[in-house]
Amino acid sequence: MLCPCSSGKPYIVCCKRYHKGVNPPDALKLMRSRYSAYALGLVDYIVTTTHPDNPTYTNDKLSWMTSIAAFCEDTAFTGLDIIDFADGTEEAFVTFTAHLEQEESDASFTERSRFVKVESRWLYHSGEIKKSLP
Repeated sequence: MLCPCSSGKPYIVCCKRYHKGVNPPDALKLMRSRYSAYALGLVDYIVTTTHPDNPTYTNDKLSWMTSIAAFCEDTAFTGLDIIDFADGTEEAFVTFTAHLEQEESDASFTERSRFVKVESRWLYHSGEIKKSLP
């Protein structure tokens, strides 16, 4: 199976290792692995790779995880395009287009995501939607 992150690599040699506990070495790999986690319904991974200062972060993990699971189930993840990657040592940015479908309608969007390194581990901090696609 090809990795859902659109790397063109098999999942087993791409994002699977991160889903199994290896810390992604940079924010780009974290971003790709998070997209794959959404596509595969790996809710725990999404929660554990989200920075506590993220606006959607909540201590009500059950409710948060239920919401993420519903989003994953109701969404077809059809591709990922990386537009830009601004790497840094403690903060990095990835601009991407996530191609999604919900209820047979295009729900794709472009986002500039901010990632922050906390104790040598990259976490998704926040994102700014640049463009929603029709």
